[in-house]
Order: sequence, then structure tokens, then C-alpha cells
Amino acid sequence: MKNTNGIIQQSKYSALDGSSYSSNSSMSYNSNYPIGMKSPPGRGRGGSSPSATSKNNYLLLLTTLLLASFSACTSGQEVPDDDPSQTPLVQKDTSITDLKFTVEEAPEWTALFNRKSGWLGGDGIFAIPLNGVDTPGAASDTTTMLLFSDTLIGEIAENEENKEEINFEMINNTVALLKGVEADENKLSFHWATDEAGKPKTIFIPGTPNSQPGDYYWLGDGFVNNAKGGDTYIFGYRIRNTEAESFGFEEVGNTLIIIPAGSRPPFTDQRQIDTPFYLNADTPDATGSLGAGLFVNTREAGAPDPDGFLYVYGVRGKAKEVMVARVEPQNIENFSAWRFWDGSSWQPEMSKAAAIADRASNEMSVSPLPDGRYAMVFQTDGIGRTVGLRLGLSPQGPFGPIIPLWDASKDVDVDKDFISYNAKVHTNLSKPGELLISYNINSFDFFNDIKDHPNLYRPRFIRVKLEN
Repeated sequence: MKNTNGIIQQSKYSALDGSSYSSNSSMSYNSNYPIGMKSPPGRGRGGSSPSATSKNNYLLLLTTLLLASFSACTSGQEVPDDDPSQTPLVQKDTSITDLKFTVEEAPEWTALFNRKSGWLGGDGIFAIPLNGVDTPGAASDTTTMLLFSDTLIGEIAENEENKEEINFEMINNTVALLKGVEADENKLSFHWATDEAGKPKTIFIPGTPNSQPGDYYWLGDGFVNNAKGGDTYIFGYRIRNTEAESFGFEEVGNTLIIIPAGSRPPFTDQRQIDTPFYLNADTPDATGSLGAGLFVNTREAGAPDPDGFLYVYGVRGKAKEVMVARVEPQNIENFSAWRFWDGSSWQPEMSKAAAIADRASNEMSVSPLPDGRYAMVFQTDGIGRTVGLRLGLSPQGPFGPIIPLWDASKDVDVDKDFISYNAKVHTNLSKPGELLISYNINSFDFFNDIKDHPNLYRPRFIRVKLEN
């Protein structure tokens, strides 16, 4: 990996799972590119007989008509959806091992969350376009809701020794609203609830029949469900504290949080539904949950090859295996309508879900690329230093070897206890031909390290530029 002017140029690598690939191999990466045709055959020189001349004229006329016909099909004019014979021919990439790209920091996005007052930091960060359109650049026409889990609210100020000190309270989840597609602090607002004394309070608090006092939510992915009147659906991981010295918490349930269309923070009219999509297995290797990432493959969401389904990804076990379910958005609350990919077909039992990838992170993303492939992006091995990507030819895979995108060592090496985790793409905030990716930074010794590094706990951003 060679760094040139801050841009990492990809050449040839060994994938992290041992296989090799080349990101500079000759590839067909022509998005929506009609297959070209040769020029009309040249006319013969003098000496042709009348019959040969007539034949040449006939061939020229026929070729001209054919070219005109093909031009009408490939000139970018709207093609009727109900006439597949008129669909433009598109040259798609079918490799699940090769990707040509450059990658660089996205400093304007990282700086957007480096704050001194109010919202000081949080992890998670899922982006939900409130118009339901999740395509590159689509955020320019809407407001995006950003979801955060554990959040710090307070102040950072310099003390008498000119050293920054932080004074904060931690709550379990918050949201932010961003108008437009640019990293503009003047168009970003953060929101949380408050108690009777005016102190910060978590927005989403478990209130389902399966919930117990003291449970709290960390947030998974979400989307605006245009098939349900524009209500927003968010996955909530129900968490309970334990007596363990390290990682003193465990997931105990999976919930759908529903925000009615038009509702404003702190969403006092929210609904919550317990789901059956938590695997509470006897061994840690089989424990898992859904909601780690969503792909809305519908026409309303702007998907390039829509099939009408919502794809919901989950992660299970210590190997961080990825599983996938799907459901039509209008049936999202009908859990018997959900189907799980078993590696060859869709099954009604979650226990039959196959691993479509491994070594992922508890939060991730699957996004369509311009060339027809799908990119699964994640933090390798959950809390590894590498932001990884796998390529697939469908939302359910199969997915290829890990392609390393970014090394987060610059952020992690600040302290021996720092970790990076939960990388994902934010499609509607990305520009066409790019992937805007965030990852989180935290510490195993959080409450001590936050004193020395008051701004450690916030997302960092990178920008992957896809090369044609």
C-alpha cells in the first residue's frame, strides 16, 4: 500500500483470508455503458458491377437502420419498464475479487463531530435519509437522521494548566439531523430527551413486554418505510449490564422501534415491538441478532436493480459470521413473512440462516456499486485495525475475499487501549462513484482515557473513490 499525497493507491495485495487479488487488473468497470458496435462496413472502390453496387447500397441502408434502432435504445431515453426487450445492454463486472479504487481521509466529516459543547461523542452512526431514497448524492434533497448509541453530553474546557478537561454525562442513544449532503455544522443539530430537572435523557428506552427495568437500547440500522406511510423503522438491541469486569453487558433481545412519519425528536409517539430475531444460544459461537445493516432494494429507495425486498443483515458468534434475511417492507411487522438465506434458498427459520461472510463487525453495510456488484463494508474481526470490503453479485452473496480499504492505526496507536470498530458506508451522503465510510474509536480503559483524550469517542471518516 503506497501513500501518495494522502491517497493510498491500490495495486496488488494478498487478501486478509489468504487468497490473492489485484486491484489494478484489467477490469470492465463501465457503469451503465451500452455495448459498443462497429462502424458500418466501408463501401467498395470502383469497378463494382451494378448488382454489386445495389447490394452494397442495400447493406448500407440496412446497417443504417440497425444503427438508428440501437441508438434509440441506448441514447438515455426512458425505456418502458414492461418491455424487457428494450432494456439497454449494460456491461457488468462479475469479479468478486478485484476492485480498482483510491482511498483518502474525509477530514471535513471527521471534524464535523469533533465538538466542545453539548453532544461530545458517540458510537454507532447509521444514516437514514428521511425521504427514503438511499442513493449516492440523494441527501442533497432531504434531511438525514443519524443514529448514535452510547453518547457523551457535556462540556470540554481548558483548565488553569491549559489542559482540556471534560465534564459529561453518558446516555444510551441520541440522534442528529443533517440537512443536505455537505459536512456543514450550521445544518447539523443533535437531539436527546431531558428529564424533569432538564438533564440529558436517552431517547429510546425499552418498553416492550420482554423488557426489564434497567435494560437499554443500542441502535442498529434503520430506514424510512414508504410502504408503511413513511414511518421510520429502527432496530434496537436490548442490552443488560452484567457483573463481568470487562465487557460488563450482554444483548438480551431484539426490537423494532417505529417512529411515525412527521414525528420530531424526542419521538414521544414512538412504538416498540419485540422481534424473534435474537439467537440466544447455549454457546457464544451461535449467539446472534439482526439489524447490523439494511439494504432497501426497492424502486422507491432508488435501488438500481430493485426486487421489492428489504434485506436485513445480522452478525453471530465469535467469528462474526454475517447472515441475511429479507421481507417485503409492507410485511415488516409480520414476522412469519420473513425469510432467511440458507446458502441456496430462502427459508422461514432463522436457525437455518447460512453464513454469507465472516470476520465482520457488529455494525456494517451492504451497498450496490455502479457496476452491478454489491460491497459489504465492515471493521475486520470486529475490532481490528482494517476497514475491509467484500464483493458480491447479489445482496445475499456469495461474497469474495476481504479487500483491505484502510488501516486505522493512526487513530488506534494514540493509546495502547484504543480500538477501532463498526465501519460502514453511508450511501446517501456519498457522492456518485464514491463510498463515504465511518468507523468508531473507543478505549478498553474508557473512563480513564477520556480524561486525557476528551475527543477520542467519535466517528472518523474516509472516502473511497471507485475507478472506472
